Amino acid sequence: MISPKMQDAINEQINAETYSAYLYWSMAAYFESENLPGFARWMKVQAGEEMTHAGKFFDYVNERGGRVTLTAIEAPPTAWDSPLAAFQAAYEHETKVTAMINDLVDLARSENDHATESFLTWYVDEQVEEESSADDIVQKLTRVQDAPGGLFMLDRELGARGAGGGE
Repeated sequence: MISPKMQDAINEQINAETYSAYLYWSMAAYFESENLPGFARWMKVQAGEEMTHAGKFFDYVNERGGRVTLTAIEAPPTAWDSPLAAFQAAYEHETKVTAMINDLVDLARSENDHATESFLTWYVDEQVEEESSADDIVQKLTRVQDAPGGLFMLDRELGARGAGGGE
């Protein structure tokens, strides 16, 4: 059985993961409006991953005999100054999610909840990949910001995500 405190914290995480998906959908819309379909595809795939993360938390609460309580999702930003600014925001968002996951691990440890701590290990590892992936694109965008041709090459690279490469 999951404790009420852990249940509430995971319910907050479900909201945060759903917000992440909403944020990435908003970024996809921004990239579509900027005629960068590869960037948009990358964000759409990322939004799908975030909903998978929320679903895993949802199922876990139910498996532990808890109750999932969904709350309102905050509206995300809808525009950024540049593709670089959007990916910097994505990276910063992932570091925030990492801190939230770490807080959940700390709570599980303080409650001596070994099952939840074990469950969260996947998320700890996943966040390393999430931060690295966003940071990699920030670094590439930083390098090509004075070379518009590089932006379009990167757009093509990011468009391959989920199509047999780039995941």
